[in-house]
Amino acid sequence: MTQPISILIVDDHEVVRKGVRAYLDTLPEFEVVGEAASGEEAIHLVKDFIPDIVLMDLIMPGLDGVETTRRIKTLSPRTQVVVLTSYHEDGHIFPALKAGAISYILKDMKMDKLVEALHRAAQGEVTLHPRVATRVLQNIRGEGAEEAQLFTELTERELDVLKLIANGLTNTQIAEKLVISENTVKGHVSNILSKLHLADRTQVAVYAWQRGIVQRS
Repeated sequence: MTQPISILIVDDHEVVRKGVRAYLDTLPEFEVVGEAASGEEAIHLVKDFIPDIVLMDLIMPGLDGVETTRRIKTLSPRTQVVVLTSYHEDGHIFPALKAGAISYILKDMKMDKLVEALHRAAQGEVTLHPRVATRVLQNIRGEGAEEAQLFTELTERELDVLKLIANGLTNTQIAEKLVISENTVKGHVSNILSKLHLADRTQVAVYAWQRGIVQRS
């Protein structure tokens, strides 16, 4: 007889954990080996059970889902992490996938789609929610020649400012670090947004991170 797929559910909302577990417990092909309300608790349970799949929330107090995913993949490379979240912004999608999540699905999906994603993850196959898949595709297309040309238009000083934005510095902190006025920083930020066709500082940070302009430990 085939062994059931072992699953650890990680979410700080008890209602979500219990709801998903109640459904999965009705399916013989799955075995829920535990629940965790925090990233720290999830890591301890992964050490104990080495589950096939961790169903991972992203936004939790303490250790967030991205860092928890990264640590789980280091601890147990065979364990597949399936992100189950309400968030579909670039600032959540790409860090989670970079950390090692095999799938990224949203909490508005129907249970049968969740089950399908879990089966696929157990086989090492990727599942992306349609909205997430669209962002990933746009990102891939954005790394072509046109984007490269846009990047080369940045001056050295603008590139310095871009890196500092990506590292979370405010305009005041950037001005102090580069020994320039805050108005000059605002001018550089405005130019960066215009040249890269980005809407705000968050998109600038995501842009820099996606393209390896800055490295995160």
